Amino acid sequence: MDAERLIAAGRVALARSGAALDVVAEAWQAQALAQAIGDQLALHGPKELRTEARDLAETGTRGGASPDHPSLRAGGIRAARLTTVTDARRALTGLGLLLGETGIALVSVACGTDEEGLYWQCIEAIDAADESNDRVHGMLRKLAAHEARERGRETEKEMG
Repeated sequence: MDAERLIAAGRVALARSGAALDVVAEAWQAQALAQAIGDQLALHGPKELRTEARDLAETGTRGGASPDHPSLRAGGIRAARLTTVTDARRALTGLGLLLGETGIALVSVACGTDEEGLYWQCIEAIDAADESNDRVHGMLRKLAAHEARERGRETEKEMG
C-alpha cells in the first residue's frame, strides 16, 4: 500500500480514537509508519535524502510499540502494509501532519490522566513523535533546497 494511503488511514484512526489507550496505540502506529517510510526512502528514495531517511527510520523505532496492545493486535501494525512511497514530498508532508496531530492528541491524554504510568508513556511518545517530526521537516527542507538547485541548473542551461 502507498505511504499516502497509510498516512490518511492513520489520521482517520487517530481522529476516531476516543479512549486514552487508543490514542497511545495510534501514536505507536504513527511511529511505526515513520520508521517504515524512513526505511523505504533510505532504500528507494531520492539520493539526497537517504542519510536523513535512515535517521528517520531509527527515530521511528522510539515510542516502543507494545505488540500486545489490543488495538494493535486487532488490526495489526498498519506500517507493515507499506509497499511504496511514490511521492517523497507528499508522503513526508502527510507524515509531518500525522506526527503533529499525534503529539497534540497525546498531550490531551497526558493532561487528562491521573494514572502515572499512562502519563509517562504519553510523555515518551510525545518526545518520539516530536523528534520524528523534526526529522521529517529537515528532510522536506533538504528536498526543497535540492529542487531549487536543480531548477537553477535548468535555467542556466536554457540561458547559456
